[in-house]
Amino acid sequence: MIPAAVEEFARWDGPVPLAIRRFPLEDVEIGGVTIPAGETVLLSIASANRDPDRFPDPDQLDPRRAQSGNLWFGHGIHHCLGAALARVEAETAIEALLRRFPGPALAVPPDELRWRPSVRARGLTSLPVTW
Repeated sequence: MIPAAVEEFARWDGPVPLAIRRFPLEDVEIGGVTIPAGETVLLSIASANRDPDRFPDPDQLDPRRAQSGNLWFGHGIHHCLGAALARVEAETAIEALLRRFPGPALAVPPDELRWRPSVRARGLTSLPVTW
């Protein structure tokens, strides 16, 4: 279940909400809107990973979700070269943590969690837990 959970956690609230800027080489139309050549385009990975046409009930965190295909590590020629290593590291760390400390739970209400102020990388300033 851990590999599916890692994918789902990344889909639901991944660490990188935006892809790097892109600049179309020619005018392009997306959803009825023309984006002129050379304009800055910011791609929201967070939004794409919550697309209801791709993920049923996208705002629901479901660690058993069988569906993959999130954009956590990009796609196509922009797919992260370190994706396989990062997945293995996350799976190994979570498995070791749960084996050593079963039954973790938040030590504070979720609304008390504090996030690092950044639009490039999402992360908590701390994660208080109990075992």
